[in-house]
Amino acid sequence: MATIVTDNCDLCRFTDCVTVCPMVCFHADDKMLYIDPVVCIDCGACIPVCPVRAIYEVKNLPPDKHHWIAINAERSAALPLITDKSQPLPGALERKKQLGF
Repeated sequence: MATIVTDNCDLCRFTDCVTVCPMVCFHADDKMLYIDPVVCIDCGACIPVCPVRAIYEVKNLPPDKHHWIAINAERSAALPLITDKSQPLPGALERKKQLGF
């Protein structure tokens, strides 16, 4: 099992999670982050630091978000690794408010 990034990360890309990951398994595109399920050890360290609650353990993933398992696997394999905290995307704070956080 792995930890999964879901659509709440879309257009935010807060990278607090990257700083606590002991396995360096986050990948990024121009919209959001993804977790490599092969590298992830499911420690859950990233879950409480995500300011938009975009990260779940697979066992706690809501049924309507199960498609994110395949998306994380596919996208993480094709994208560069992100190892350092970076600035959130422009508009991320507004999106965070829209999501209710």
